[in-house]
Amino acid sequence: MTWVVGIDIGGSGSRAVLAGPGSPPRLLGGERARIAEGGSSIADVAADLLRRVAHDWPAESTQLSGIAVGATGLATLVADPRAAVDALAALNPAVPIALATDAVTTHLGALGGEGGAVVAVGTGSIAFATDLDRIWHRVDGWGHLLGDRGAGAWIGMEGLRAAARAHDGVDDLAEPLLAAARERFGDPQTWPAQFYTRQDRAGVLAGFAPAVAALAADDDAPATVIMRGAGEQVARSLSAALIDGVPGLASTSGGVFDAGGVFVEAFRTEFARLRPDVDLREPLGSSLDGAVRLARRLGESGDLDSREQHIWVAGR
Repeated sequence: MTWVVGIDIGGSGSRAVLAGPGSPPRLLGGERARIAEGGSSIADVAADLLRRVAHDWPAESTQLSGIAVGATGLATLVADPRAAVDALAALNPAVPIALATDAVTTHLGALGGEGGAVVAVGTGSIAFATDLDRIWHRVDGWGHLLGDRGAGAWIGMEGLRAAARAHDGVDDLAEPLLAAARERFGDPQTWPAQFYTRQDRAGVLAGFAPAVAALAADDDAPATVIMRGAGEQVARSLSAALIDGVPGLASTSGGVFDAGGVFVEAFRTEFARLRPDVDLREPLGSSLDGAVRLARRLGESGDLDSREQHIWVAGR
């Protein structure tokens, strides 16, 4: 087994791992994906991490057999993923490289290469189902303005909307959310300028989700409604991803599930109601694990081809 690099890029940060034989994985952390008029910064973040891997571990970097990058917003916020993967390949032309949506790498990590459906819920939310052959089906992943239902940015936005209602005097029950938002973001009059002008708005919104989850854990009614609604939304996305032909196997991934409590309870209850026929399993690994699995398949078999809207392989 040779060395491979797996990279995971999200709205709250990025990670790279150098994995090889007989050695613990070497990890690096990087910038979050940012959104501007020209689209997402995914390619720049990945390029920076690859340069750092080469700088920090030069000997191992000469023995790479594959590189795989999983990234949020790749299919919707990058104008030309094909050009992006070719540009990354130019950094190390001798090594095959694949660029994939985070839905693909999350699926590979959570189900370990089996067919089925996985929902990933971090800053954003996306459900993805595949039989690893003909069917490649995505639900949500529309970004925090149009979708990402139940994700960290969705929870943070709902919490801030409730806080704004409390500030306006139309929802007294949300006073604890207003107090938490003031502590994090300051005077409500400054909130529009803080959020509307930022390229990393989704990540900033998601940063408020833990405060909402903490209030829900203390039985705060408005926060509980938000977290329960988030869990139900995520269950509906996962259910919708399981179209005909996809094996009846499902799993989950992403930091929002770490909140536990009413979010997970609502998710499991709603999913069991919608899809009692599906085996819902605990995830085997993370999206970063999935990126490593993809890099190994690329390097060991060489039979991985591009699948439009899901995976782009340099030169294929």
